[in-house]
Parts: sequence; structure tokens; C-alpha cells
Amino acid sequence: MTLNTKQDAAVIADAEIPEQTTVVPENIVEDETIQPSLKKALLREFTKDQGAQFALILLVFITAIIFVAALFIKRVDFVDVRIMDQYLAPFQDGHILGTDNGGHDILKLATVAARNSLTIAFFVTIFILLLGAAGGLITGYFGGKFDVIFMRFIDFMTILPIMMIIIVLVTLIPSYDMWSLILIMTLLGWFNTVRLIRARTLVEANRDYVKASKTSGTGDFKIIFREILPNLSSLIIAESTLMFAGNIGLETALSFLGFGLPAGTPSLGTLLNAATDPETMTDKPWVWVPAAVIILVYTIMIMIIGQALRRVADQRQALG
Repeated sequence: MTLNTKQDAAVIADAEIPEQTTVVPENIVEDETIQPSLKKALLREFTKDQGAQFALILLVFITAIIFVAALFIKRVDFVDVRIMDQYLAPFQDGHILGTDNGGHDILKLATVAARNSLTIAFFVTIFILLLGAAGGLITGYFGGKFDVIFMRFIDFMTILPIMMIIIVLVTLIPSYDMWSLILIMTLLGWFNTVRLIRARTLVEANRDYVKASKTSGTGDFKIIFREILPNLSSLIIAESTLMFAGNIGLETALSFLGFGLPAGTPSLGTLLNAATDPETMTDKPWVWVPAAVIILVYTIMIMIIGQALRRVADQRQALG
């Protein structure tokens, strides 16, 4: 049987030409599907979690109101004593939240106090993250004897009563201000962050991308801060949220005990300190309740946001 030559040629050509396949680089698949960017991961998590989304919007809104309103409050409004306006009830003589024992408007006092407490907590959190991230990255990456000695020092510092040491230092300083308190809280509060960042750095330092960078001759500090640090960003963001809430609580506790901000500088802790008087606590709750509400609202919102950020960090860590 004779076959058509054109058909034979077509069959032979189809048999000789291999099937074309598209090869997708592994890094592209890993980056876009397996390991989404931090921005996309955060957006997806907050879109899915309506509670965290609402908490974030409310947190930003309240914080903006506090800092903007504090700009229009003069120092004399919470420093000068007005005996005739002492312990006015809410909505009396134009005082929406009433006044305290010095005749100070509670609304203005609580606004400035919240601004001061949030400012301290914010800067302490930022400085602790800078020290903790730098220390944890360097010691976790290089290791060796320095890492052993440094971590023994960290272990020793973590067992000390930090609040008692802060109280002693505040007492010894003859004249201190907000920045002095921020510095003291920072120097005594970065040890646990070092342990956390170091533990994750030890894992990242043994991954293939770090070994490849070392083989290609990339400098150690470039590897640490340009390759390892970005992979820890989700963990650092989640840790900063919970740390911020903890620093608010620490500053409030110190001010409540009388070892926080200097006298005459409002703080949420100083407002809560009014509740130590039984008469004020029961008969004049408007003096201390606003500060307690602010702390409660911030704590709840930060915890909700922190849980969402923690889920993002755990997912990215599990995916590698």
C-alpha cells in the first residue's frame, strides 16, 4: 500500500519535533504562590478578619483624634489649680467629663495623658526593636564564643525584676523627663526581643538562599540586613504590636505607683492613681474611669490586631 508522501512527511515531522513545554522558575512559583509578599499577606488577612480590620481603623481614628486634640490644649489647662471648679460632675459648667481635685477638666487631662502614654510606648517599642533586631541578627548569624557569652548576659538580665530597677533608677536621677523614662525603659526592655530574633535568625542562617549568597561572595552584613531581615519582617511587626501594648501597661503601672512621668505631667497612670482614694473611687468615678476606658479599649484593639499579625507571621514561617 502506497502512502501519500505529504502525509508521511507530516507524520515524520510531528514525531521528530518535541513537545514544547513552559518551564516556570522555582523562585517565581515560590514568591507568588507559596510565599506571598508581606503586603499581600497582611491585606488578605485583614480583609478576611473583619474584627481586626475594624480594630485597626478604630485604633488609627482614636489615636489621630488624641494627638490632634492635644495640640490645642495649653499647659495651664492641666497645671493651674482652680479650687472653685474642684470635683465638678460631668456636664456641669461646660465640663463634659467633669473635673478633678485641682479643678482640671478631665477630658483635656485624659487627652494629654493618653498622648503622653502613647508617645512613651511608641518610642520605647521602636528603640527596643532596633536594639533587639540588631543584637539578635548579629549574634544569631555569626554565633561562636561571642554569641555564647552575649546570650548568657541576656539570660541573666531577663531574670532581673525590671520594674524594680526602673523605680530605683528613676529615684536616683535628680531631674528626669519623658525622654529619660523612655531611655531607661528601652535599656531594660530589649532582652526578650533579642532572644526571639536570634532564634529565628538561627533558622534563616541555615537556609539555601543564605548559603548561596555566601558562596557568591556577598558580605555578611549585606546578607543579614538585606536578605535575612526582610524575611523576619512579619515576625517583627507582630511582636511590635504586642510589645506596644505591654509598654503602655508598664508606663501606666510606673505612673500609677508615682515613678513614671514627673509631677505635673499627666499620664494615664496618674489618672488611675486617683482611684486609690476610696471616696474618689466610689463617689467620683469620672476622675479615673476615662483613663481606665482608654487603656481597656487600646488593649483590646491591639490584642485583636496582634492576633491577626501573629497569624500572618506563623503562616509565612510555616511556608518558609
